[in-house]
Amino acid sequence: MGDTGNLTARLHDLAADVASLHSQLILLVAPPGSGKTALLGAYANQRGAPVLAVGASLGAALAALPRQQRPLQAGTLLRELAAPLAGGKLPLLLDNLELLFDASLRLNPILLLKNLARGRVVVAAWPGEVRQTTHGTRLIYARRGHPEYREEGVEGLFTLVITRPDL
Repeated sequence: MGDTGNLTARLHDLAADVASLHSQLILLVAPPGSGKTALLGAYANQRGAPVLAVGASLGAALAALPRQQRPLQAGTLLRELAAPLAGGKLPLLLDNLELLFDASLRLNPILLLKNLARGRVVVAAWPGEVRQTTHGTRLIYARRGHPEYREEGVEGLFTLVITRPDL
């Protein structure tokens, strides 16, 4: 539990650091099962902010639409789901982002998250890793060749990498 407390304190400091920036996005980066949800929950309790389970909430909203409308409406629906949760000084906390990578939705998860983070702190649990490649430091989701594979540069992104699975 001490590790969760230390990471929560680091997350709090990072949120204070990004508060004056245009895009206030913080990514908690770790593979599934590494403690992102526990950290978000601890931070949510500390700040009195709810956590939006993106997969369940956005999935339910998208299921009500015809399949061909889903790619056109996904970003708008996510903004609508997030809007009431990030009022005032509360951060917007996002977990279970996997649906954003669904190839049929044709979304750019980083761009979508950056847009949500304009003018407010957004902390999102990125289910992947940060890796050094020949192209520099990259944010990775899924394995190369997988239909949901994403690789993004970390320039301009604030990341908190969780390296210990025993939170």
